[in-house]
Amino acid sequence: MTQLVELSPQPIWRHFQALCKIPRPSRHEDAVRAYVKQFGESLGLDSLVDEVGNVIIRKPATQGMENRRGVVLQSHLDMVPQKNADTEHDFTRDPIEAYVDGDWVTAEGTTLGADNGIGVAAALAVLESTDIPHGPIEALFTVDEESGMTGAHGLQPGLMKGEIMLNMDSEDEGELYVGCAGGVDVSVSHSYREEHLEEGYSSFSLSLRGLKGGHSGVDIKLQRGNANKLMVRLLKALSEVGARVACYSGGTLRNAIPREAFVQLAIPSDSCEEAVRIVDECLSVFSAELAEVESNLSLIMQASEPVQKVMTRAEQSQLLNTLHVSPDGVHRMSLSVEGVVETSNNLAIIKIKDGQITVENMVRSLIDSAREEHAESIAGLYRLMGAEVKKQGAYPGWKPNNESAILKTMVDIHEQLFGYEPEIKVIHAGLECGLLGSAYPNWDMISFGPTIRFPHSPDEKVHIPAVENFWNYLIKTLEAVPEA
Repeated sequence: MTQLVELSPQPIWRHFQALCKIPRPSRHEDAVRAYVKQFGESLGLDSLVDEVGNVIIRKPATQGMENRRGVVLQSHLDMVPQKNADTEHDFTRDPIEAYVDGDWVTAEGTTLGADNGIGVAAALAVLESTDIPHGPIEALFTVDEESGMTGAHGLQPGLMKGEIMLNMDSEDEGELYVGCAGGVDVSVSHSYREEHLEEGYSSFSLSLRGLKGGHSGVDIKLQRGNANKLMVRLLKALSEVGARVACYSGGTLRNAIPREAFVQLAIPSDSCEEAVRIVDECLSVFSAELAEVESNLSLIMQASEPVQKVMTRAEQSQLLNTLHVSPDGVHRMSLSVEGVVETSNNLAIIKIKDGQITVENMVRSLIDSAREEHAESIAGLYRLMGAEVKKQGAYPGWKPNNESAILKTMVDIHEQLFGYEPEIKVIHAGLECGLLGSAYPNWDMISFGPTIRFPHSPDEKVHIPAVENFWNYLIKTLEAVPEA
């Protein structure tokens, strides 16, 4: 079997393989932060950790390039921890089992971490290089990008010296990103009364699996199934025959479209046959509705250990009705950027257990005011049922700069290298550029990267030939950075 270190370009794949061995889910970056800082120090480079945990490594210009504008190579250290339900993996302890599959690198049952491990690996490769001409370089490795953008939020103005920022966190070869959506979390908490289940009920577990999931920004326009929305529809149907909910768990991350949902419930014993029919009917309906985008959806109902306590009927009805109408998916398409989502919401996580309900939504928008309006409308819906709602972690979008000098340079280089002009795009995802640009409004910013498919899901994979093209493009860009 081909090993990652045998792939080209060897410097990137060598560093990426090393990163795969270091557990680095969001908010657990201590080990990878120490690794990257020590790497910089081993090269004799100025290496520091700022007050929020970002790593900054500075490398002087190579001979003859001292008059070029300073470049910030930016990537994030953390990765999304998603796995299939039947995969045993502890993201805080276990390495990622990456392997070569044809022209792709993927992982065994988990996210790969190419988002943004390839960007981190590229920056490390540039830092250690001795044969790449470049001006002054600062490598900025941020933390907690995937779960709150804490690193970007906390980067202090005046700390960085560069004028051009290359964000290496995009996922399509042949595209340059010049703008992105902002976002905000809408977090719901609510208590409910439990009551003991009377006699005459049978207990069951429901599992909904097999959806593709994906990135709640990039993939939201694909209209894939949301496990929470589908399970709520099923529970509403089962409520018609008296089903009572004991506990619920759906989705795991706010920025990943939920792929799975699990429920423990009780059904009147004389309605079990009808309940089985409803489950089968819903599976057929859901499969037909999603036939163009989902092919592996499964709904399984099995007898379980006896349920002792359930949500009251009135509160169950109120909650299911609220979740049923809670917005999810594309809310509005952009009127200024053709084919791009303007505003969306991901009904990401639902948990019901021991008298407590939590619901996590992630709202994104290219327009900050539209982001706030959609978030407030969702918050208002849950307040109607008496829930406590917090809007937190808001970050701004990134507005395109039509006068960007580095954009013109990179367009010309792309045409020289590959024979065609790159597409100039705006992405419906939360790149750190918006926040970083707030602290450093003078930065001329571009985001680019190799082709990565199915980020934020266990199907994540990165295209090997695209990584080589990305590396060559990065090298030529550093050589062509304009003079200061």
